[in-house]
Amino acid sequence: MSADKQHAAADSISSAPAGPHPQKRRKGLIRLYYATGYSLAGLFSAFRESPAFRLEACLNLLALPVACLLGRSWMEVVILWVATWQLLIVELLNSGIEAVTDRVGYELHPLSKQAKDFGSAAVFLSTLTAIGTWGAFAWSRWMPA
Repeated sequence: MSADKQHAAADSISSAPAGPHPQKRRKGLIRLYYATGYSLAGLFSAFRESPAFRLEACLNLLALPVACLLGRSWMEVVILWVATWQLLIVELLNSGIEAVTDRVGYELHPLSKQAKDFGSAAVFLSTLTAIGTWGAFAWSRWMPA
């Protein structure tokens, strides 16, 4: 998202009247319905606005059928799927941290840097976890014991 769009969105949000969000007043299935809509909007927004999420989502789509070939049982396939999906989840959280940090301000600040570095480190560790999991399964599948 461009800086102008972000500032325009920030201005419209900051001028909104104070008070609880309408979602907080909803109960039961109607709350779940609206929460699902917000979640889907977040996924579409991440795909549209975040090149890192887009790349990881595309790699994930390619990896899922490979997991079906690599896994020897349904449990192994699920483990491989979870290893790739957790990377997308952590990338979404990192993107949220970056968006909030940018919302606060673009000036360089040690706490902003720390927040973004922590998010980046989480993505890095998540990536290593996925690579390690897939590597271990590939090794056990194709290397002699």
